[in-house]
Amino acid sequence: MLNSITTSLLLASAVFAQSSTVSYPEDVIATGTMGTTNPPEPTTGTAINQTSDARLLSINAIDDWCIFAPPELQDIADSETYEVAWCTQSRNDARVIPDGTITGVSLLKTDMYVQIMGYGNLTQLNIPAGDWGGELDPHGAYGSGNPIGGNVTTNITADGQTINVAEWMLYVSYEMFCFRACTWSNETYGAAAIVLLTGFSPTDELDEMGCQFVMPGNYDFNGTFETCEADVAYPPGWYVEGVSGDTTSFSSFAQYWTGVVDGVTYTAGDTVTPSTVQSTPSSSNCQTVPTISNGIALASLGVSGSDSGSASATGSAATAGATGSSGSSSGSSGSSSASSGSSNGAVVARPGIQAGLSEGITLVSMLAAVAAIGIFH
Repeated sequence: MLNSITTSLLLASAVFAQSSTVSYPEDVIATGTMGTTNPPEPTTGTAINQTSDARLLSINAIDDWCIFAPPELQDIADSETYEVAWCTQSRNDARVIPDGTITGVSLLKTDMYVQIMGYGNLTQLNIPAGDWGGELDPHGAYGSGNPIGGNVTTNITADGQTINVAEWMLYVSYEMFCFRACTWSNETYGAAAIVLLTGFSPTDELDEMGCQFVMPGNYDFNGTFETCEADVAYPPGWYVEGVSGDTTSFSSFAQYWTGVVDGVTYTAGDTVTPSTVQSTPSSSNCQTVPTISNGIALASLGVSGSDSGSASATGSAATAGATGSSGSSSGSSGSSSASSGSSNGAVVARPGIQAGLSEGITLVSMLAAVAAIGIFH
């Protein structure tokens, strides 16, 4: 598949030159309704309720964001359909993340998505110590989201207005999380491609390679609270195949699968898992704050951070990979909306996963990827 990098970069950059009458691409804005447990719109200053079942996340600032976590002590993989919102501020009728839980945050603002990564003792959010976590998105195994009824909003947009995000992905474990929400797209870079492992077979394990693979960036920030501008990353799992003039061709990885469906034997995909991303996008103009705090004394209100007394984390948060080389915007199919059934993939690669990876990267053609989709959908 051929893409024009020059044209696409101009389209992405032009977004921020438009007025407040920006017309957002259709695949960027969610068209469904708020989940039944959620307020009708993102709201600040809502009552503190550490047993809330609300599932509305917002990403607005270094000290104003939310993630999903279990309502009670339970592995992410077992609670992904009914996890609840935990926010740094009292907002969205959600549970409040206790002060001191988060030890480092990096908020990245790009032309096409907002991305936030963080470290901390997330056992305070009912994630068991040692749980390497899982992946959540608006699709899920049942097509109604993981968690079901989960919604995401952000005001880090082309014109500063709050939008209901159609495509997003969140990886969370007991000590780390990464979260990306698409805020712009074009015919080259579709919203689903920007945030999901689009075109992959449901049997792939690329999400188990963790945040650094699916949402690359500088993860050496634990102990720092920063807001940065950043280049747009290549869509997850996409690799440069060739460059000719102003056009670049890309190919995507598809997990190898062979089996029988309705009496017919199918084989699709590649036998070698990629060992790294195409490139790590650079960040700049970083602004730091000493820490983040909501100032809410939960103990004085007779409530704790978690609903069921989570155990303390064991071991320190992993700080993977320094900032890599600059990666410019790059592309995939602009119209993909493949559902991504949330798996129990790790935020940090599970022990043993990386050790088994081949040094080489063998890429599958787009035809094979499409074939893989056809088998399962």
